[in-house]
Amino acid sequence: MSPTSETAQGGRRLVIVESPAKAKTIKGYLGPGYVVEASVGHIRDLPNGAAEVPDQYTGEVRRLGVDVEHDFQPVYVVNADKKSQVRKLKELLADSDELFLATDEDREGEAIAWHLQQVLKPKVPVRRMVFHEITKDAIRAAVANPRELNQRLVDAQETRRILDRLYGYEVSPVLWKKVMRGLSAGRVQSVATRLVVERERDRIAFRSAEYWDLTGVFATGRTGDTSDPGTFGARLTAVDGRRVAQGRDFTSTGQLKGGAQVLHLDEAGARGLVTALADTAFTVRSVESKPYRRSPYAPFRTTTLQQEASRKLGFGAKATMQVAQKLYENGFITYMRTDSTTLSETAVAAARAQVTQLYGANFLPDKPRTYAGKVKNAQEAHEAIRPSGDRFRTPAETGLAGDQFRLYELIWKRTVASQMKDAVGNSVTVKIGGRASDGRDAEFSASGKTITFHGFMKAYVEGADDPNAELDDRERRLPQVAEGDRLAAQEITADGHATKPPARYTEASLVKELEEREIGRPSTYASIIGTILDRGYVFKKGTALVPSFLSFAVVNLLEKHFGRLVDYDFTAKMEDDLDRIARGEAQAVPWLKRFYFGESATEPGGGATAPGAESGAAPGAVGGAADAGNGDGDHLGGLKDLVTDLGAIDAREISSFPVGDGIVLRVGRYGPYVERPTETEGATGQRADVPDDLPPDELTVEYAEELLAKPSGDFELGTDPATGRKIVAKDGRYGPYVTEVLPEDTPKTGKNAVKPRTASLFKSMSLDTVTLQDALRLMSLPRAVGTDAEGVEITAQNGRYGPYLKKGTDSRSLESEEQLFTITLDQALAIYAQPKQRGRAAAKPPLKELGTDPVSERPVVVKDGRFGPYVTDGETNATLRRDDDVETITPERGYELLAEKRAKAPAKKTAKKAAAKKTTTAKKAAAKKTTTAKKTAAKKTTAAKKTAAKKTATAAKAATKPAAKAD
Repeated sequence: MSPTSETAQGGRRLVIVESPAKAKTIKGYLGPGYVVEASVGHIRDLPNGAAEVPDQYTGEVRRLGVDVEHDFQPVYVVNADKKSQVRKLKELLADSDELFLATDEDREGEAIAWHLQQVLKPKVPVRRMVFHEITKDAIRAAVANPRELNQRLVDAQETRRILDRLYGYEVSPVLWKKVMRGLSAGRVQSVATRLVVERERDRIAFRSAEYWDLTGVFATGRTGDTSDPGTFGARLTAVDGRRVAQGRDFTSTGQLKGGAQVLHLDEAGARGLVTALADTAFTVRSVESKPYRRSPYAPFRTTTLQQEASRKLGFGAKATMQVAQKLYENGFITYMRTDSTTLSETAVAAARAQVTQLYGANFLPDKPRTYAGKVKNAQEAHEAIRPSGDRFRTPAETGLAGDQFRLYELIWKRTVASQMKDAVGNSVTVKIGGRASDGRDAEFSASGKTITFHGFMKAYVEGADDPNAELDDRERRLPQVAEGDRLAAQEITADGHATKPPARYTEASLVKELEEREIGRPSTYASIIGTILDRGYVFKKGTALVPSFLSFAVVNLLEKHFGRLVDYDFTAKMEDDLDRIARGEAQAVPWLKRFYFGESATEPGGGATAPGAESGAAPGAVGGAADAGNGDGDHLGGLKDLVTDLGAIDAREISSFPVGDGIVLRVGRYGPYVERPTETEGATGQRADVPDDLPPDELTVEYAEELLAKPSGDFELGTDPATGRKIVAKDGRYGPYVTEVLPEDTPKTGKNAVKPRTASLFKSMSLDTVTLQDALRLMSLPRAVGTDAEGVEITAQNGRYGPYLKKGTDSRSLESEEQLFTITLDQALAIYAQPKQRGRAAAKPPLKELGTDPVSERPVVVKDGRFGPYVTDGETNATLRRDDDVETITPERGYELLAEKRAKAPAKKTAKKAAAKKTTTAKKAAAKKTTTAKKTAAKKTTAAKKTAAKKTATAAKAATKPAAKAD
C-alpha cells in the first residue's frame, strides 16, 4: 500500500519522529491522510533527582531511580518539559486510526519508540517505520513495509542506561566528598579523561634528546625540468656502514634504545663531517624502484567523518554531528550515526554513474568496490554515511551554504571516490656515497614518488592528524639517474634536531583512540568529548586537548580505588557484554547483579547464564567476575562495595602531586595551588595559586618557585585618617581590589549589618604598586560631579564595562579611568549635551588577526566585546571560552569556535518563522475550531469540574506530606 491520500481513506495515520525538522521534511512526502508530529527527543527517562520520583518509592530507589533489589527495575518519569508535548501526541492519537513510530533505526531510536508506546498506550494498530535516508521513495517504502518493535534493542538500550546511572550516581558522590563538589564520573567519560591524563603524564616524564645529521643538495650536471629535476636533496643515513641515529632511536627519557647499533652525531661531530666532505666526489650507489598503488578510502562512518571534518574543516566532533544532523533531517545525507562502511546497490550505482559522468569511464573499476566493516559489534544494518537518493546531487546542486555545504561536499567526494580506480605510480630510493677527507665513508639517501594515474585522488585525498605528514597525493620527483653516475654536492649542511614529547590528543585522534580500543559506542563520542570539556576535566589549547590539574586528581582517585572502572580492557569487555545482551546471548539482570553486588550475587546454577560463560564451561566458571563482565577477573566484589568503603581514600593524598625540591601541587576545592610545606607539624606552608589554564607539563620547579615568590595575601596599605580603619589590598577571585577592615564587633548580618567599602583596582594599577592614596581615591567612588539645571545629580562611577557618568537613568561612557576624578561639571554637561549614541561605538582595532576562515573565506580576527574577547569573520561571532587566551589562540581554534557557533540553529529567527506559520494556520483552522468548540463545550465543562475537584483533593493530600529533598 503506497502512502497517498487514497491509502488513508479508512482514517488518519499519526507518524511520530524525534525532531520537528525531520517531521517537516517527512510531512512533504506523505499525503493528506497523514499527520507527522515530533516527540522532540526522549519523552520519558530515569528521574534527574529524588524530587521527580513518585511517592510510592523510597530509600535507594529514590536516590538512584533504579530498584536494585528487584531485578534493577527502572523508574521512568515523563520529563517535565515534555508533558505538554505528550498531551498533544495523545490528542492527535485519539483522532487517528493507526500509529507509525518513525524514530531512528538504532538502540536510542528503538528505545524512544518503546517509551512512546508505553506512555501513549495506543488502542489502534502500531507500526514501527524505519528508514536510513529521508527521501520520497525511502519514506514511502518505509510506510509500505513496517516492522514490529525490536524488543532486544530496547532491552539493550535499557541495560546501558541502567548501568550508566549506577556508575554515575554511585561514583560521582565519591568525587564530591574526596575532590570537589559538582564533579561527575561516567563509564566512558572517565576512561576518555584517563587517556588524556596519561598522555600528559608521558609528556611530563619525557626528556628530550638532541641529535644531528646532514642534508645535502646534489646536482646531476644537466639542465633540469619538472619531469627530470637537475638537483635534489638527500639526507645522511650512514657513516662507515653505521646508521645515523634519528628520533625513533631514542627512548622517552632521552637515551639511545638498548641494542641500537647507530651513530649518535652531536653538533661538533656533524660540523666536522661537513668540513671533511667539502671536496668529496659523490656517485650514485643504487637506484631502487618499486610500484606504488593506493586504494580508495572506505565511505564515511560516524568516527571517520568526525576525524576528517576535524582535519579538513576544523570542526569539533560536536559541531560535525550537529551539521550532519541537519543534513540528514533535510534529506541530503543518510543516517549519520553508523558503524557501517557498506553501500547499498542503489548507492553504488549512483556513485559509479557520477564517476563516469564527472571523471570518465577510465576512472571506473570493472567491478563495484565493497568495504568490509572494521568495527567490532557494529550495531544494526545501517549504510555508510553518503548522499541520499538514487542519484547523488553534486554540492553545487544542493543549494546549501556555509558549514552544511562544506560537510556535504566532504561526504559526497568521499563516497564518489570510494568507487574509483586505484592510484598507481612508482616509488624510488636513490643512495649516494662518497669518502670524506679523513677517510670516513658517508652515504646519503633520497626518496621520491611519482603518480602515473591519480585514480580516486582526482576526487578525494584523506587528511592527516600529524601536520608534518605528507598526504597521499604529494609527488616527489627525483632526477633520472643510474648506478655509477657522478653527482656534485652543491651544498652540505649540518642540521640539529630534538626529540619531541608525544603529541596531545585532538578531538579527532581521541575519537580514533577510543574506537581502536573498542571503548564505548562511536555514536556517543561527540557527547563524551563535550562532557569532559564542559566539566573542566579537559580544556583546549589550539586543537589539542589538555587535561586540567583537576582531572589529574579525579583520575588518580579512580585508578587507585576504582581501578577496574577505568581499566581499558575492562571497559572494552563491558561493551562486549552489552552487545551480547543485545544479541540475546546473555541476560541483563544477572549481569547487572554481578556488576553491582559482586560475584556472589548470583550463585552458579541459579538459572541465569552469566555473560561470557560458555555453554560447556566447568562448574563454578559461571560465577566468575570476569565472566560477569567484571573484566580483569579480580575478586573485589561489586560496585556497591567499592563505593561503601571509602575509609581508605585519603583526599589530600589523591589530590597532591610532587613538583620537585619539596614543592607539591595540590588540587583544592577552589582550584590548583602549589605549596612548600613547613617543618612545623600541622602548620600551613607557603602557598600560591596556579592558573587554571596552565598545561600540567609546563609546571616546572622554576615556574613553581616564581609563583611562590609573588606577593600573596593581604597587603596593608595604611590607615584611613578619616575613620581610623586599616586599608588593605587583596587579590580576589575577580581580580585585585582594596577594602577597609571593620572592627571585630561590627555586625555582619541582619538589619544593622555594615559592609566594608570596597573598590576594584584600575587596569593601570597592580597590587605591587597601589598606595594608600590610590585606595582612598578608589573607595571614594562614586564621585558627585554636580547637578544640572534641573537639579538632577551627575555622578562619576566605575562599572563592569568601564568608567561612566550617570544622571538619573541616563548613562554616558568616559574615555579613561582617570576622568572619574578629573572631569568637571561643565565637561560632564557638554557630554550630556551631545546626542546619545544609539548604535555601536566606533569599531575598536582587532586584538589579533588569525587568517582566512576556510568556510566563509573571510578574514578572522579577535575583538574585545562587551562580554569579553570573541572571534569573528564579520558574519559570525563566537565568544572565547574560559580556557582560550587572546595571546595564544591559534587560527585553527578560531575557525573551530566559529564552526561550532554556525552549527547551532538561530533560535530567534526560527521562532519568528514558526510564529508566522502558526498565525497562518490558526486563520485557516478558525472555522473548524469554532465548530468543534461548540460540540465539545459541554463535555469540557464537566471534565473541568471533575479535574478541579481532583486537583483540590490532591493538593490537600500533598500539603500533609514533607517536601522531597532534591538529590
